[in-house]
Amino acid sequence: MKTVLVTGATDGIGLETARQLAARGLRVLVHGRSAEKAAAACRDIARCQPGASLEAVAGDFARMAEVVALAREVAAKAPALDVLINNAGVQMKTRQVTADGFETTMAVNHLAPFLLTHHLLDAVKRAPAGRIVVVASMTHAGGTDPDDFVRARGYSGYGAYAASKLANVLFTLALARRLAGTPVTANSLHPGVIATKLLRTGFGLGGAPVEQGARTSVYLATAPEVAKVTGRYFVDAREAAPSREGRDVALAERVWDASAGALAALL
Repeated sequence: MKTVLVTGATDGIGLETARQLAARGLRVLVHGRSAEKAAAACRDIARCQPGASLEAVAGDFARMAEVVALAREVAAKAPALDVLINNAGVQMKTRQVTADGFETTMAVNHLAPFLLTHHLLDAVKRAPAGRIVVVASMTHAGGTDPDDFVRARGYSGYGAYAASKLANVLFTLALARRLAGTPVTANSLHPGVIATKLLRTGFGLGGAPVEQGARTSVYLATAPEVAKVTGRYFVDAREAAPSREGRDVALAERVWDASAGALAALL
């Protein structure tokens, strides 16, 4: 049985992604910010999918030490991790700074998955054909300064969110380059404009059902036709072109180096 970790799986697209993967017979590690939220999500999925293989794992992505602890917990449960889906995300309307000194949106959406992926990479490499999936957004096209993790000047909630999503796309590009020659793939995606809590609170908008929002994540996690596709960006389960900045290898390397520098004490 293949094992997949879905971060941010307690509601919205993440919860639906976990449910769909459980329905396909995968063992799903369901991540939440707290153990209580993760356990509740497992119970929710189990009601729809009796007999599903579900395990709760927890860690607050706004606290980098908890991200490292989460990685250790996951690696202990899954020494060979077939799929890592970096799905967790937030958008803060006002600038808030984490205990680590990072702006919260950038911390949760980019630095946490960067750190988590680093610590789980050996586990993914132990799988026969590991896959790393990063949930970005079409808003990456409006992102600027994706290596500014403090956002101290001219803050806007949308600006920080767009920058974090550009960082997601660029991180995936740089990661795929580093994984060249291995069986592990790394791809990013836009899930669609989906009716989630983030969309309602962050943008004041509605959207398509979460079932549609989970589609591309599930596709990249399971479809045989993308088993060897890496470093790409997908929309509606089809390869698409990211923004010009999202294809900029030099910018991707700059974001990688800045991320590694910011997190040096924890890598």
